[in-house]
Order: sequence, then structure tokens, then C-alpha cells
Amino acid sequence: MLSGYWLRRLFWAIPTLFGVALIVFVLLRVVPGDPIAMLIPPGAREADIANLRELYGLDKPIWQQFVAWLSAVAQGNFGNSISLRENVLSLVLSRLPATLELAFFAVTIALTLGVLFAVASVYWRGRWPESIVDGFSGLALAIPDFLWGLIFILVLGVLIPVMPISGRLDPSLDFNPVTQFFFIESLLRGEFRVFASLISHLVLPALALALPLAAMIARVLKNSLIEAMDQDYILLARVKGFTRSRIIWREALRNALIPTVALTGVQFTFLIGGTVLIEYIYSYPGIGNMAIGAVIQRDLPLIQGLVLTFAVLFIAINFLIDASYHWLNPRVRQR
Repeated sequence: MLSGYWLRRLFWAIPTLFGVALIVFVLLRVVPGDPIAMLIPPGAREADIANLRELYGLDKPIWQQFVAWLSAVAQGNFGNSISLRENVLSLVLSRLPATLELAFFAVTIALTLGVLFAVASVYWRGRWPESIVDGFSGLALAIPDFLWGLIFILVLGVLIPVMPISGRLDPSLDFNPVTQFFFIESLLRGEFRVFASLISHLVLPALALALPLAAMIARVLKNSLIEAMDQDYILLARVKGFTRSRIIWREALRNALIPTVALTGVQFTFLIGGTVLIEYIYSYPGIGNMAIGAVIQRDLPLIQGLVLTFAVLFIAINFLIDASYHWLNPRVRQR
């Protein structure tokens, strides 16, 4: 029964991607502006403009352009970037690992802070520390991630310059990676100075992305913990003489985390979208930063490839979160 459910999920991913591709393709061509105009110098001849339009297939009707592009994508050919003059798929794959590292680092921080905030608030429930923790959570949620990013740059990058505020790696380090997954590769090769530099460059952008998500996790988890603390098995733990901290960490938290997993999965997709502005603010070389450059340059093939990449990421992340939810919750597995 579950195998049929997952097969249906995979099946519906295909029309979802098709719909995303169709909407983005049409919108990019009805929005005013000519991408070829970004390439040609002043005084270019009409014949040169016509040749460029023919080269990128922009001289054909929209439906023919879409069919030709979709057929190429099905064969793994996303076309060439108009502004960068490189293969779109190669460009996306070269930047995607940096974005994934940033996103997973941010989620790790968010989960850690969210759990700590929730546990602390429940532990001190009814006392003044609870108000402080809840107040900080409310502040973290009220300020959007890009504004947190600007605040961190101003405070920790300008006023008190203790952290790097741009790039992915210290350019003075001699590091010749085989892959674009710098995190994993630096650890496997024992390049600990490189690893430390990667961490230092990730801290501020990841923290900016993580704080609003951490506040959401803290609120949901706190409510789940409060409900769990009223259950019979918690009463039994109290009768056995367990301390309050042990009851929260070892008894209540396990069951309270289940709805938090679902929330984290939903919010993680929004966090991936949030990397666009954060990467631009910190000059971080990920697909988000590339997406802004592509929009400014009206680079249609690159925009289309990036949007499809984001769509695939969203579908894959939700699929993994659903799988983990089924694994964590026995009641769902038994249906």
C-alpha cells in the first residue's frame, strides 16, 4: 500500500515539473524586454540581431520554442546561457553544491536553536525565563531573513569585523577541489584550514536564514511539548522520580518532534527560496546569486534552468520529509 503511495507521488512529480516549466517559459516571453538587446553593442546591424535571435531560437513562435526546449531538456540539454556563453546545466551543477551546503547548515542551526528554545521555554514554564525565551523567538520571527543578513553584516562585519561577509572561501588558501562539495571534500582530504574557512564564511548567511525558521520550530515544538507533558507516560515518569530535565529530553521530546519534522520540511522549501537574497547580499556563489544575475541580464535559458532546478529541489525535499515522517510515526506506517 505504501509502495503505491510513493509511486503516485513520483508520478505526479512529472506533471508538476511540466506545469512549472510551461508557466515560467511563457511568462519570460510575454514580459517586456529583449534578451538579445543585452548582448549587442550600440549601432549593431539588424542582420546581426536577426542572427543572434535565430541562434537562440527566439525567432520562432512561442509554442515551437517551448517544444524544442522541452525536447532538449528531456535529453539533458538545458541550452546555453545568453550572458555567460556556457552550458546551463554545467553552470547550475557548479553552483548547486554551494547552495545545498548553505541550506543544510542553516537547517542544522535552526533545528538546534528551535529545540533549545522550546525545551528552555517548557522547562521554565510559568517563570520569568520563559518570557525572555518567547520574546526572543518572537523577535527572530518578526525580522525577515534578508534583514537579519544586513544586520549581521553591519554589526559583525563592519562595526565589529570578526566574521567574513562575502564569498565562500578565503582566496589566500590553496585549495584545488575535485568536486564542488567543498565541505565533504575538505574533511575527507584533511584540509582543516579550508574547512574552518568554509564554516566562517557560512556562519552569518546561515544564521540569517536560520533565525526565523528556528522561531517557528520553537513555537510548534513548545506546544507539542506542553501537550506531551500532560500524557499518562509523563505522569508515570514523574512517579518514578525522574527529574524535569530528563522527562523533557528523554520522554516528551521524542513524541513532540514528529509534527516538528513536517513543519521543518515545509519551511525548508521556503528556506531554499530565501537563499536567493541571502546569497546576493553576501556575494555567496550559489544558484540563488546566479538567479538574480540571470534575471538582471534577461538570460532566458539560465532562468529556465534555475527555476526547474528549484522545482526539482522542492519536490525531492518534500518527498524525503514525507518519508522521514512515515518512518518516525508508527501510526502513519500502519495505515
